Amino acid sequence: MTRLERLLLAAVAAVVALAGLAHYLHWAPVARFALATVALAGLAWIVALAAEQTGRHLGPAATGLLQATLGNLPEIFVVAFALHHGQELVLAQTAIVGSLLANALLVLGAVIVVGASRAPGGVMRFGRRLPNDTATLMLITVFVIVLLGLLLASHAPAARHARAISAVGAACLLVVYLSWIVSYLRDDARQRRASARGAHDGRGGGHQEPPARLPIALALSLLAAAGVGSAFVAGWFVDALLPALSTLHLSQAFAGLVIVALAGNAVENASAVAMAWRGRFELAIAVVKSSIAQVSAFVFPLLVLVSLALPTTLTFGLPPVYVGALAVSAVAVWQVTGDGEAWPYEGLALIAMYVVVAVVAAFQ
Repeated sequence: MTRLERLLLAAVAAVVALAGLAHYLHWAPVARFALATVALAGLAWIVALAAEQTGRHLGPAATGLLQATLGNLPEIFVVAFALHHGQELVLAQTAIVGSLLANALLVLGAVIVVGASRAPGGVMRFGRRLPNDTATLMLITVFVIVLLGLLLASHAPAARHARAISAVGAACLLVVYLSWIVSYLRDDARQRRASARGAHDGRGGGHQEPPARLPIALALSLLAAAGVGSAFVAGWFVDALLPALSTLHLSQAFAGLVIVALAGNAVENASAVAMAWRGRFELAIAVVKSSIAQVSAFVFPLLVLVSLALPTTLTFGLPPVYVGALAVSAVAVWQVTGDGEAWPYEGLALIAMYVVVAVVAAFQ
């Protein structure tokens, strides 16, 4: 572990302790909210660091999946606590939608802009498999969301069973997602073995992943500690949310769509942009695309099923504005990355879409 990483770990621990102090001593709502937000971002960095170091033993595909899966822990806890409180359904819905849109539009757009600026000819190129797989998973999720949205808007008889429809849809999405993971990791392992044989025979080449800096035991310990810390901080965040939003005159929609989404993914997103800057296009795309796939086909359906045991039930029934935003975003992501190359203006187009959605949420 580098000295900078040790200093950052100490700083995150201090911020988490300060956020706990603010919560239990009942500091002003805005101060509690701000400290909890910073603490969530710090814990997300620890999760991303530990997941990356653990994944170094598994290859780029598994690294991207592991970072995306565990990187969503803070958001999962925030949504679960919001649903447990029984009043913050808007926050829960927009936190998930915000995470999906932030990754699919803002982060992917930033990665493309940065990557294309560093790529030969100004065009960022990458493998097609993961982008197309991600687009498929996102479109399947959007299909369920749009279908339920149409039922609710038309007041059809089936709309009375939105909870049951969401539960069945969530189970189907998880089955599809798990099936995809198995095939994706199997293919990646096969490619790694072929690459290793080529390198051994003197025919290999390409970029070699640096060795892990952290022992596996330390990386797993950090993951466990950050996971437990995220659970506590998420509770503090939700407790301070409504009073702080009232003081700042912000909507729950904006808090979920922008603040939670960016705080929970800040470091993971920054690392993807940094990878693109260093010319690591495949890994940058793997991190972002894996996160999109995770949120759409794993985190969202998982929380729908978990919410069945909570006071407030989460369904795929969203406000029409977010249904439309997700549908168009899914098509845009497929259009931009499905051919394995991207230009800077395409990245800017994705970022512009996110900015417009964030402005809409601010006025909700």
